[in-house]
Amino acid sequence: MGLFDFLTHEIAIDLGTANTLIIYKGQVIVDEPSIVARDRTTKKVIAVGKRAQQMFGKTHKNIETIRPLKDGVIADFEAAEEMIRQMIKMLYDRKRWLSPQYKMVICIPSGITEVEKEAVFKSAEKSNSRETYLIHEPMAAALGIGIDVGEPEGNMVIDIGGGTTEIAVIALMGIVCDESIRVAGDEFTLAIVDFIRRQHNMLIGERTAEQIKIKVGSALEQLPDAIAPADIPVNGRDLMTGVPKQIYVGYKEISKCLNVSISNIEEAVLRALEATPPELASDIYERGIYLTGGGALLRGLDIRLARRTKLDVHVAEDPLRAVVRGTGKALEAPEKYPFLISKS
Repeated sequence: MGLFDFLTHEIAIDLGTANTLIIYKGQVIVDEPSIVARDRTTKKVIAVGKRAQQMFGKTHKNIETIRPLKDGVIADFEAAEEMIRQMIKMLYDRKRWLSPQYKMVICIPSGITEVEKEAVFKSAEKSNSRETYLIHEPMAAALGIGIDVGEPEGNMVIDIGGGTTEIAVIALMGIVCDESIRVAGDEFTLAIVDFIRRQHNMLIGERTAEQIKIKVGSALEQLPDAIAPADIPVNGRDLMTGVPKQIYVGYKEISKCLNVSISNIEEAVLRALEATPPELASDIYERGIYLTGGGALLRGLDIRLARRTKLDVHVAEDPLRAVVRGTGKALEAPEKYPFLISKS
């Protein structure tokens, strides 16, 4: 082992619109919101991750909180670069004398453009990456839930993240057909903000809407009793009086405001199924569809998709970490996976 090998650390990164996760030495060490707080004047980063999220929607005029990724890709290059650097520092308990170089595998949406890929490579280089590979999210999700992607058998994976929903049919180490739509968790959150404003004449922030989505979000107006949540109190500002007030919301009305977004996901799934070769379609009929990503946790979504497609729909175990687990698996032996993208 040479000196450069000794100083090269291997990390897998799920660079998500909502959350960034990093695997180091086989463990998820970093799991932080993809948010940066910085000084508006100097552009100096004040906080990243959970600390920046606590500031979100509560800052004064000298501080701004931004999400460097939008729709699964880098929207603010400088902020993304600094966020990655700061989160990599979280891997270590103490300050290091020597700054290591990195071998990275980073997951990306399947619908990413060449320009957007280049932005990811540049961010990795600025973060001291010596060797960088990219992996498409559906492939990483498939690896993460234990699918043998090299087999001549079809598997459909739907990964619903913060910025994009990735739908792919996978066989023989490749994506046979796919759909990538920019409808996912963030759109659900904004739909809730809009609904509360229109229906209850009350203004809420995105953090509050996110909590509503987690606590009473539903894809169905009628859930089985076992998974139906109770109504929850929601605080916001009355648009008529300007005074803070509280209302109660339940899963039935939230399901109505999410209906259009979920219908868009259903249509994308049907398009992917229509494009699937018959032999692989037969495999999917036998195996069903696998759901991963934070959106997979939306109550009743598996039931709704099963009704629409007439197929079994399985929610992956720990769907939030399926993509980063798969990215970590690819990191262990990049030579085994010809679908990894490296900089030419």
